[in-house]
Amino acid sequence: MSWKYFCGNCDDDQPQGLIYPDSPGQRPELPDCPPWRRFLAHGDVDPEKDRTDWQELRRQAQASERAKQRGKSFRVPIKDGYSEIVDAVNAAIHLRRPLLVTGAPGSGKTSLAYAIAHELQLGPVLTWPITAKANLVDAEYRYDAIARLQDVQLDKTRAASTTDAAKPPKEEGDLGDYIQLGPVGTAFLPSLLPRVLLIDEIDKSDLNLPNDLLNLFEEGEFEIPELVRRKRLRQDTQKPDLTLEVRTADPDRVATIRNGRVKCCEFPIVIMTSNGERDFPPAFYRRCLRVRMPNPTPESLLPVVRSHFNNADPRGWTQAETNLTDLIGQFLDKGNKADRATDQLLNAIYLITRDDSPSDAEMKRLQNLLFKRLSEADE
Repeated sequence: MSWKYFCGNCDDDQPQGLIYPDSPGQRPELPDCPPWRRFLAHGDVDPEKDRTDWQELRRQAQASERAKQRGKSFRVPIKDGYSEIVDAVNAAIHLRRPLLVTGAPGSGKTSLAYAIAHELQLGPVLTWPITAKANLVDAEYRYDAIARLQDVQLDKTRAASTTDAAKPPKEEGDLGDYIQLGPVGTAFLPSLLPRVLLIDEIDKSDLNLPNDLLNLFEEGEFEIPELVRRKRLRQDTQKPDLTLEVRTADPDRVATIRNGRVKCCEFPIVIMTSNGERDFPPAFYRRCLRVRMPNPTPESLLPVVRSHFNNADPRGWTQAETNLTDLIGQFLDKGNKADRATDQLLNAIYLITRDDSPSDAEMKRLQNLLFKRLSEADE
């Protein structure tokens, strides 16, 4: 059996992916992990509940046409039958390590995460877009203390205004009602299959965020202090474990948290993208695999274009195919030195494949607008 689970060129709407066996109680097939990357034991996860959860996650993924198309249309650049990107993704799956993907804007770094989730059928991509104010704790979970305080006050107000013996309706819920896991917290929930977590443009973070991620990447767990504190204060000898249901980053999905700790069973497939605007500490690099998305070439762009326009009007597509080589050459600026994104090329092709497409003269003028360099200032 090949060691490669991901090939990067999947055309099927519903690829087989990493699936559960037909027999109930059996676990999905995954490569063995290194002994130093073992986290929660598989026996601590209920396989039947996990199977049901994954059926729902895959249903949600299939319902998102935009995400599905984004993963399906992505093509990994392959030269002489080899792709460093494919090897890096598969190595990350085997080693349970995050993958840091660098490259020029628009080279397909973000789409790689959607391609992995689509091809391996790993549910919706959990996305954490990084800004200068991004905080790891907020990406793990959020505790709405203000809403809880408001509900407590509302209960007190209702109780004070009640004159009959009937008990006033209670507004305040359980503590778990005020906690929601973020994309990172949801990705590290215990499961027999890994989720795909996209940490987008990590080079835009403040200086401390990469260091904050080190312990999470190494230990595969984090705690929710509000729940840990509740367990300590309760001191229930009859039921020593505290279990609460909290909301997750997936719509209408809840998760059970035990004793205030979240610990993964299978380390998520973490794709971190970077435009190369900064360097990271050696300790951060040590915990990651690193790969650079290659600059586009005419050979690599052709399958990408065809995958996006496979349902285009044949009349318009014939015209596009006739001029496609020239158009890609102009896009790449005859030397691949242009600071441009693949989206700009797709925009131009979309216009010339319409029934009411611009004339050749109009298209020449539009190219000046559509093919502007990303680093070019407006004049």
